Amino acid sequence: MAQKKRPTRAAPKRKARKPTRTKAKRGFFRRLLPYVFLLGCLAAAVLAGYMVYLDSAVRAQFEGTRWTLPAKVYASPLELYSGLDLSRSEIVSRLDRQGYRASSSLSRSGTYRSSGGRLDIHTRAFHFWDGQQASREIRLNFDSTGVSSLSALDKQGDLALIRLDPLMIGSIYPKQGEDRILVKLGDVPPMLPAGLITVEDRDFMNHWGVSPKSILRAAVANLRAGGVVQGGSTITQQLVKNFYLNNHQTLVRKAKEALMAILLDAHYSKPEILEAYLNEVYLGQDGGRAIHGFGLASYFYFQKPLEELQPQEIALLVAMVKGPSYYDPRRNPERALRRRNLVLDMFHSAGFLEEDSWREAKKADLGVTARTVRSTSQYPAFIDLVRRQLLGQYKDADLTEEGLRIFTTLDPEVQAAAEKRVSDGLDKVEAARGIARDSLQASAVVTSVEGGRVLALVGGRDAGFAGFNRALDARRPIGSLMKPVVYLTALAEPSKYNLITPLDDSALSVKLANGDTWRPQNYSKSTHGSEVPLHYALTHSYNLSTARLALDVGIPDVIDTLKELGYNGDPLSVPSLALGAVDMAPMQVAQIYNTLAAGGYYTPLLAIRDVTTREGEPLSRYPLKIRRAVDESPVYLTNWILQRVARYGTGSSMYRTLDRSINVAGKTGTTDDLRDSWFAGFAANRLAVVWVGRDDNKPAQLTGATGALQLWAGIMADIDPRGLMNVPPEDVVEIPLRLRFDPNGASGNDYGGCSGTTPVPFVRGYVPDGLSDCDSDIMRENRYRREQPQQRQEEQEEGNWLQRLFG
Repeated sequence: MAQKKRPTRAAPKRKARKPTRTKAKRGFFRRLLPYVFLLGCLAAAVLAGYMVYLDSAVRAQFEGTRWTLPAKVYASPLELYSGLDLSRSEIVSRLDRQGYRASSSLSRSGTYRSSGGRLDIHTRAFHFWDGQQASREIRLNFDSTGVSSLSALDKQGDLALIRLDPLMIGSIYPKQGEDRILVKLGDVPPMLPAGLITVEDRDFMNHWGVSPKSILRAAVANLRAGGVVQGGSTITQQLVKNFYLNNHQTLVRKAKEALMAILLDAHYSKPEILEAYLNEVYLGQDGGRAIHGFGLASYFYFQKPLEELQPQEIALLVAMVKGPSYYDPRRNPERALRRRNLVLDMFHSAGFLEEDSWREAKKADLGVTARTVRSTSQYPAFIDLVRRQLLGQYKDADLTEEGLRIFTTLDPEVQAAAEKRVSDGLDKVEAARGIARDSLQASAVVTSVEGGRVLALVGGRDAGFAGFNRALDARRPIGSLMKPVVYLTALAEPSKYNLITPLDDSALSVKLANGDTWRPQNYSKSTHGSEVPLHYALTHSYNLSTARLALDVGIPDVIDTLKELGYNGDPLSVPSLALGAVDMAPMQVAQIYNTLAAGGYYTPLLAIRDVTTREGEPLSRYPLKIRRAVDESPVYLTNWILQRVARYGTGSSMYRTLDRSINVAGKTGTTDDLRDSWFAGFAANRLAVVWVGRDDNKPAQLTGATGALQLWAGIMADIDPRGLMNVPPEDVVEIPLRLRFDPNGASGNDYGGCSGTTPVPFVRGYVPDGLSDCDSDIMRENRYRREQPQQRQEEQEEGNWLQRLFG
């Protein structure tokens, strides 16, 4: 059989080979490349534009006004001269308060040496409102009365008077709360910039704003620690962060910080950047005020200028740069001490702190002041007064940005005494009277009688609390503080009233315009008859006789007297005004009583004496303005009674605290339901007003004598009051009288005899007859003056008759 042929298979078709992935990718990127290039160019353009923007921002702010400079407020400087009535210990206390250091040598300013009866001082240079005063080395010698002589130890010439640099008591800073004192790199101790570079940025002088080496070192340290333990920021980056940026730790912000640091380093020299850092770095918080820069930090922590810092003090400030709150020497002293000593070790290793100095510095304590003397929170009430008295003369921006220098009248020693007596006094009053602890509040004003300078102002129990300023804003009824105004108004009419004029202290009712009836009562709820001597009624603060006197002289006349004394309000013309139905703040009361204390001369109470630019150029002066407000004679008679108030009347308990040899005058004030306790009083050189009460206006359960007077006496005892000298005006004579009065009328009035007498002042020509023959010359003169008007009238009538007869 023939075999069949197998059909042959068709050769399989070969499939077309697909392009490989690599080639496809290459083609894709080749097609994408123009777009990438375009995006790159766009990104480069954006980056270039952003760099131009950053460059403009960096240069504009760095070259422009870099910082807002708050106005600096200074206390009144202590003047040293032969005859100054301060002891050696008192002057040393003031030197310590201002950061002067005891030293065996006077090689540096800000030091003193005390031994025996002398005190050597190396004063600081200072630019006062009237010019520059150079640093001097002086010697004070002392005797029992104070400074007996002042001489120069240097070769700069003799001197009769020298002022110590004034204490800076605060700043008027902007709302954001930044404060600083600018320093120049060339004026700071060389150890400070050297130490700062050693601790914060060793490559500062070599890198270009950013240090890759530092960043890498910090990254390795942080990886090993498992957290952030080291930063890689340079001093330039830190300055950028403080100067331009916020504290948000993001990659975008860090990149921006690096770019700006590079730009800053490209435009400005290393010294310029370092000087800016010294003035900008944040170094602590003082309430609402941020402490920026080493210049202010030196005062804030050590109470002295930067150039006077010792190595251990410089090291502490440098140590705090890492974390001002964490290493706060007041709150965390042990932590701060460890960090400071570590920095001292770094100073020593770097070679700019020698072995002996290094060991001595590590043994020293932190040396920070317990209280921030340069803090605005220390004298908030007084600073508030300064701001108000500047209102209208300077814009707010001038006070917070231009670095003005404001010289005030505050006396730090008087202020310290007032603060302590207010705080301690309230504690004692509450404990003694069984009043709930910390329920009472108080305020105080102390002025200089001559010149009306405000020496101290306490706005509340916690003098460092910048809250409600009771000395200026707590307007409360003044009670019996008003009574001297009534008596002064009456005594201005010598033909009708004198110190022994009998007053009626019987019950009184007055129909008011609104139909109500006003029925005042004495504090004792009793009456004292119709023959109470005028001086006695005020000495013992009788309400009924005072009210009747006010109605007799006229309430409008009393208001006129009140305004002449310095009150700028508009009180209601009602009978109760005589007993204190007018609201005043302690500062307003001080103005009225200062006019009385000054013998009837009115001068506005001032807290400021001069204002200058930060360079020392004068801007404003606050000269003494004085005018005769009230006649001298009635003021003298009124003050004579107020001295009896202090000796024998409602204020007599003051002499449990005051030396009885000191003659002072004053008046208690108590309001309805014992809500307010007042005392206003003065010596020859000092006046003080104290208010005590409750902020909620509930009864304080205190009279003027049991509350405010206790604080007032303590303040006055601490501020060196000079006793009043009773030198009558030319138009006043004194008659020796026996002042006896029994409020129950048992013995009546006795003005006869010359034994056991008191010199009682009267206006010449208005001495009542039959009082005393102890000074017959005065009595004869008095009768002559009374007879003169009648004699002159008779002579005039006779002359007219002759003229008509022969005319």
